Amino acid sequence: MSPNRAPGRLRLVTSSQPLPLDRLSFEPLTPLAFLDRAAAAHGERIGVIDQGRTWTYREVRDRAGRMAALVHARAAGAPVAVLAPNDHIHLEAHYGVPLAGVPLVAVNTRLSATEVAYILEHAEVRLALCHPSLRAVLDDAIARCGRRIEVVSTGDGYDELLAAYEPEDHRTTDERAVLSINYTSGTTGRPRGVMYHHRGAYLQALAMVGHTGLAPSTVHLWTLPMFHCNGWCFPWAVTAAAGTHVCLPKVEPAEVWRLIRDTGVTHLNGSPTVLSMLAYAPESEGGVPAGTRIRVATGGSPPSPAILRRMAELGFDLTHLYGLTETFGPAVVCDWRPEWDRLGGDEQARLKARQGVGNMVSCPVRVIDADGRDVPEDGRTVGEISLRGNNVMLGYLKDPDATRVAAPDGWFRTGDLGVRHPDGYVELRDRSKDVIISGGENITSVEVEQVLGDHPAVLEAAVVAGPDERWGEVPIAFVSLKPGCSATEDELIGFVKARIARFKAPRRVVFAEMPRTSTGKIQKFRLREQVWDGHERRI
Repeated sequence: MSPNRAPGRLRLVTSSQPLPLDRLSFEPLTPLAFLDRAAAAHGERIGVIDQGRTWTYREVRDRAGRMAALVHARAAGAPVAVLAPNDHIHLEAHYGVPLAGVPLVAVNTRLSATEVAYILEHAEVRLALCHPSLRAVLDDAIARCGRRIEVVSTGDGYDELLAAYEPEDHRTTDERAVLSINYTSGTTGRPRGVMYHHRGAYLQALAMVGHTGLAPSTVHLWTLPMFHCNGWCFPWAVTAAAGTHVCLPKVEPAEVWRLIRDTGVTHLNGSPTVLSMLAYAPESEGGVPAGTRIRVATGGSPPSPAILRRMAELGFDLTHLYGLTETFGPAVVCDWRPEWDRLGGDEQARLKARQGVGNMVSCPVRVIDADGRDVPEDGRTVGEISLRGNNVMLGYLKDPDATRVAAPDGWFRTGDLGVRHPDGYVELRDRSKDVIISGGENITSVEVEQVLGDHPAVLEAAVVAGPDERWGEVPIAFVSLKPGCSATEDELIGFVKARIARFKAPRRVVFAEMPRTSTGKIQKFRLREQVWDGHERRI
């Protein structure tokens, strides 16, 4: 120690040459860094399993770099479309395409050629990576949109093509640059291109790591489509944790249960529809392997207490999430409190069905009235759920007007109605367009659906407004039953009347298969069209 320096005091180092502080203490946030780290720290470990084949993280990083070189040479700087099931190439594209410095457009594989053509044209795609099973749809779409688009097949010969390129890295240094473009379902008009940024995906991925407990020991089964909000950012989250991705091209309950028992699955995600498929499949008998629990994250409509109880019996620990395409997937999570472990099963199911609180990188969720003021935290006053934060979109591609309407004051209006409880947790009540106004009384379809879902014979229920000469609108229920179970219309109506206000009970019950979106959500607008056919609908 210098004789002139007092012990215990920090001496600041000065220099005539300023330190490059921008490089010392700032690195642009991008989820691409997670693969760099996984390859460096866990390079020899298995990162991906797909149909019996495996790749280490070092191999995945090498393949992503080669894909980047291919894309850089052929995409002409334009966004790149990917049409593929949940396979290893689709996963690699979440790194390889942005490593080429261009946005990824993961196209919904269940869309028609007309819908795909609109996306290709709107995003100005010049290169598409396509699985052979989807080539006919893509070729039809290209012919319809009139663009010149090069297609690279990811089937036989793709590995040889990839090997012809040396790995490259052209990633952006702007963390708010467009990482990917995800198109909304377009149920009320043309789909909108939601622009994700590198910063948001990085932070959202870390939030998913934290909230779902991902780790190097994780074995994540891909039951959620990667094209849906970029798989809720789990292509990046699982890699950030250096877990193992188990690819699954198609959700078939028998295959899911086989993989659960053969590969040691620890995590999976999916809609309540996927949970129902797994919960009541014949293969579910016996549940998950003894001594294990599987963590499941579910979004979409609130899962019924019956499904929650059934999943718990089978060995699944379920977390309910809420979000939209515009929020990188789950922006809200039902953060489980350890003190709730002491509660009874029914009370736990009620709490688990709530949407919860903003995730760890979100701003606190607001529930606001028509004037933009926060509603009371009383669990009764309904308002619109509004969100903002690093995990909210940059905006809609080529549509600044729609972006301004969606976020008039810097808070994104979700269009979903909910309440805030005294503990700060938000609970979804309905989509604003799904509220049933009967004789001046508001009935939330979700409340009626939850009661119907608790009937032992009911698999799923959807409730919509139907015409009524006296009341204007009344609830109409569409119901699908569990295999081997039966129930009558009068029985279900009476079941609801015994549990909530009688005026909320459905006036009619239709037993039918539910129309669904490509991500498994029930298309209520189609059910409304059925019951309002020939009547003047409420605007």
